[in-house]
Amino acid sequence: MRFKQIIGLNEIKEKLTQSAERNHHAQIFSGPPGSGNLALALAYASYINCENPTKADSCGECPSCIKIDKFIHPDLHFVFPISSTSKWKGKDVVSTNFLPEWRSLLTLHPFITLEDWIDHFGGENKQVNISKEESRQIIQKLSLKAFEAKYKIMLIWLPEWMNPSAANAILKILEEPPQTTVFLLVSSDYERLLTTITSRAQLVNVRAFSMDEVINFMATKTEEGKDNLSQLAQLSEGNLSQALKILDQQTAEETDQRFSDWMRMCWQNDLVMLVTSSENFHSMSKLAQKSLISSGLALLRNALLSSNNLNGLMRVSEDESDFVSKFGKSINLSKIEIISNELSEAFYHLERNASPKMTFLDLSLRINVILRS
Repeated sequence: MRFKQIIGLNEIKEKLTQSAERNHHAQIFSGPPGSGNLALALAYASYINCENPTKADSCGECPSCIKIDKFIHPDLHFVFPISSTSKWKGKDVVSTNFLPEWRSLLTLHPFITLEDWIDHFGGENKQVNISKEESRQIIQKLSLKAFEAKYKIMLIWLPEWMNPSAANAILKILEEPPQTTVFLLVSSDYERLLTTITSRAQLVNVRAFSMDEVINFMATKTEEGKDNLSQLAQLSEGNLSQALKILDQQTAEETDQRFSDWMRMCWQNDLVMLVTSSENFHSMSKLAQKSLISSGLALLRNALLSSNNLNGLMRVSEDESDFVSKFGKSINLSKIEIISNELSEAFYHLERNASPKMTFLDLSLRINVILRS
């Protein structure tokens, strides 16, 4: 991540590049959910360890920049709130074991919220936190010398979720870290932090993105006109994570069409196309995958209403009504119920990070059998 890759916030970027010369050992990047606080912390980490920095940014080309950009630098450590899953329990619930999921989410965009993260790693509706065991690992990792970088960096995302015992355990090392060690704390609720934490770090206030900054960001993701983008930006309230979700919702009609085409392929028994479509679904974002299934469940409901001549209760566009009508006539109530259950089960597995490709291929083959039985 480089400063120039972050939309706007120029006044904060300038302060950060200037502060790099003063070697602050601990900083708190405080900003609302969906702000640029995490992106700025990552860009700052790249900047202070860059081998060929300019006055305003890292080079983006040296080995250090490349590794940090991929979130695999051995001297950049991550800590974040997590909970037990079907795979990790007890003392194994530490950030190190969740790094593959963390890296894959950050690859999508760095404006993530806690909701995004829990949804991504499959928190199973359990309370997240940063545990006492995590604090032991922080101390252990920072007791070692840097492998190759100028600074060893400990980035703690959402430290407000740190267990009080864990927070107290790192106070000494936070106040007097080993030489060339830097703490970057990224908070979305500064008021919840212990005063013993805030008193040991310099505060970097990160404002929400402005309307113009959100519009400029969204313009890089869609071909929507400026007037429409202005309306969408107002809904996002400066939260870029929310802005991306709104854009996904704007593609609802495309999602409905994609589901209709998918059902036609299942009906036609075109196995080659079903494999290809599963690969295409795999490449979609997790939100888009779940939206596809949600859209399908809604269309099945409308197909059921259509088959019972209850068109007045349907909520479909003119373009969708033809598919709903034909689909409702071609299958019976029992098949609609079975397919709905299959879609719901696939949705459940996707939420728990099952392979999208395998999930959609299995689902396609099951629906193929149901439709042709």
